[in-house]
Amino acid sequence: MTEPAMQQDQPDISTLSYEQAREELVMTVKRLETGNLPLEESLRLWERGEALADRCQSWLNGARERLDKAREETAADTE
Repeated sequence: MTEPAMQQDQPDISTLSYEQAREELVMTVKRLETGNLPLEESLRLWERGEALADRCQSWLNGARERLDKAREETAADTE
């Protein structure tokens, strides 16, 4: 069984920027909320949405770590 054309055209989530992943996640949620999709399509979208949410969270975690490090360096410089 081949995957739908739409899924084949989607970029690898690991290559998406935060903004790209968030935008696709928003669109995915909107499609799921319509409720007019076959079960298999809904499951595929749900799984991709989960992966997109994880990607966004990893970007946010990385940004938080960088901010914490910058704050520590600033605090060390003022001592």
